[in-house]
Amino acid sequence: MIEYVIAGGLMGGVGVLLAAALAYADKKLYVFEDPRIDQVDSMLPHANCGACGCPGCRVFAEKLVAGELKPGKCTVSTPEAIEQIAAFLQVDSGAEEKRVARLACAGGAHVARNRARYWGVETCRAAALVSGGGKACSWGCLGLGDCERVCEFDAIQVDRHGLPRVSEANCTACGDCVEICPKDLFSIHPVSHRLWVACRNLLPGDEAEARCEVACTACGRCAADAPNLIRIENQLAVIDYSRNQIATRAPIERCPTGAIVWMDAVKGSMKGLEAKKITRSSALPVEEARLPVAH
Repeated sequence: MIEYVIAGGLMGGVGVLLAAALAYADKKLYVFEDPRIDQVDSMLPHANCGACGCPGCRVFAEKLVAGELKPGKCTVSTPEAIEQIAAFLQVDSGAEEKRVARLACAGGAHVARNRARYWGVETCRAAALVSGGGKACSWGCLGLGDCERVCEFDAIQVDRHGLPRVSEANCTACGDCVEICPKDLFSIHPVSHRLWVACRNLLPGDEAEARCEVACTACGRCAADAPNLIRIENQLAVIDYSRNQIATRAPIERCPTGAIVWMDAVKGSMKGLEAKKITRSSALPVEEARLPVAH
């Protein structure tokens, strides 16, 4: 009997010591968390898109309360929500230009040629592993919709020609489409970057146009019309967004293929007056006679 009493006493003593140690550790290691973080977090959209530069809305809320960021850094929240957070924290809301994903390709199935058919897993990444996917333009969009499937905000839809279309209103600039595209055709830009080269083809002019009717041919007209804004580099027009002239539509007007476009917030991609008119709605035939079939 006495053994049980001794064992019980020892266990009870150990329990008291552990409890005391835990209580001391809790007091000594306690980290204060500002209660305003929970309140600010509840005002955020919880898209957890990362467009603000934080891994999630909770971390963004912590940085707002700490004064490290301004509420306007969140480009997903409504203006009313941003002002509400700013009023609660008694800080300036700040201003952050909305950013969106841009696609550097306009080569849908009705204008871009295929050098082989592809049968296999219906993803761009899988197709890209088989001789680049079968498209005649090695840089072109494969159109199998990896970007559409990965987008959690319904900001990307693949049109009837197999070309992704980005909705500025829905895009949060999360960057998922940038990571998933095997051709590296997506990039994140401020919405003010309306002037856009919708092409990545680096082949000489005639060869580029033979593979895709809307490819940049490096004709140089855009560079001549905006010499301080556009240059021709590696057979491709390149826009210098560090210049303050990106609000001009002049470079698109004489582009013969319409490779340089104006990204209108409502109408989408707009071509210049001298761009060739594409009336074809059906897909171009596959050039199987001259080139092998991808399996």
